[in-house]
Amino acid sequence: MSSIGISRTFVPGLRSSRFAVPIIIRNGQIRPYSAHHSKDESSTQANQTISQKQLLYTTDPLTPGSIFFLPHGTRIFNKLVQFMKNQQTKYGFQEVITPLIYKTKLWEKSGHWQNYKDDMFKVVGNDASKEEVEHDHEYDHSHDEGLHDYGLKPMNCPGHCLIFSKFDRSYNELPIRYSDFSSLHRNEASGALSGLTRVRRFHQDDGHIFCELGQINQEIENTINLIKDTYKVFGIGEEDIEYYLSTRPEDKYMGDIETWDNAENQLKSVLDSTAGSGNWKIREGDGAFYGPKIDVLLTDAFKKKHQVGTIQLDFQLPQRFELKYVAEDGTRDNQPILVHRAVFGSLERFFAILLDHYQGKWPFWINPRQAVIVPVNESHIEVAESLQKQLSGDILNSESNISPITGYNFYVDVDKRAETVGSRIKDALSKGYSYIIMIGDKDIQNGTVAIRTRDDRKIQNLKTEEIYKKFIELERSYQ
Repeated sequence: MSSIGISRTFVPGLRSSRFAVPIIIRNGQIRPYSAHHSKDESSTQANQTISQKQLLYTTDPLTPGSIFFLPHGTRIFNKLVQFMKNQQTKYGFQEVITPLIYKTKLWEKSGHWQNYKDDMFKVVGNDASKEEVEHDHEYDHSHDEGLHDYGLKPMNCPGHCLIFSKFDRSYNELPIRYSDFSSLHRNEASGALSGLTRVRRFHQDDGHIFCELGQINQEIENTINLIKDTYKVFGIGEEDIEYYLSTRPEDKYMGDIETWDNAENQLKSVLDSTAGSGNWKIREGDGAFYGPKIDVLLTDAFKKKHQVGTIQLDFQLPQRFELKYVAEDGTRDNQPILVHRAVFGSLERFFAILLDHYQGKWPFWINPRQAVIVPVNESHIEVAESLQKQLSGDILNSESNISPITGYNFYVDVDKRAETVGSRIKDALSKGYSYIIMIGDKDIQNGTVAIRTRDDRKIQNLKTEEIYKKFIELERSYQ
């Protein structure tokens, strides 16, 4: 009987890219993978298969389009967030935390209620008496029932505009860069929901830059460079990145055409200098209602394109929120320009792309299962658990009652089941551990342990300190 297996491999000559290529192995012959079902189904089903094996995430019909990240999936998610927080700090961003719900009059002020409300969730308090009575004639409350309606935020920009507006601002402060990782909600059609790539609740590595006109080009150039450098960490080369400039929508847009043309020309100029002339395309009429944007797309292993990073130029929200700053000449009636930007985009979607990319073989630095210790028999368990504590790092290995807030920490398990060594090693390989460490009598006598990678049977005999230093170097170099 013929055996069929779907896997990812790097096929020489196809592309000088580290993106994995789907193949099919039939009777020992390698052939390109051609799915009988759709690309959407292939990618989603493949991700769910890996997730079930590695216990990464799950979903439930009681909350459609929302992801439950399980402990191991949460480890990966948190690593992505911490990675990006560090990059944001390097690029001068200050992290803020903003509310999830706002009164509908905020969304009216921002323009979202007029242009985006069909994609928003409305939050309604059941007890109107708990709301203070307001008499504000500036906003249209015909849709309200007593001013106790709220909108669940689909994006962070209005909240960041509110923060900017709370204080007197000077040109000396600009650019002001805010980052935000709080969850967002968008009311996607139930039929459009798909795994991790199209959800209703998601997180962005969201950033907003308030700057002067002359600072726009540098800010956008910095963002594109950060996008290229970040994706490179995950083995995604420049040849894998596609840039699209989305221009003014035909009908639903705010502002005048001259302002739109000016913004689009600035984005074209930056794309030419960073991505390279001819290396980007235009999507006519696909811009956001408040400004043109640059969308960054990646293609997964099933040849499906996903929008990840984005850069959006916005002259409208600062005007609607009446944002002002004092210029160098002392004038106070100066309006900043707002740049919306994200590098990962939706973290859930980027997670899905990485699942396709690595097929469960996570690099050590992001692997939720970095090492497993296999004691040969019951007499070696105590030593194995001591080694686990040492290799896990500063949190578990601290002598203090309170664990340190900084340091290197790794996910190391001990498999002490009453199974054969061979069976436990096979299980460790199946679960995707980066390193397998074995401890027996001879290892204890020599003061070393036997360690191998998941991809190489070759055994090394190393001291605990040598392994810990190796782990630190792997994490520091994003391997």
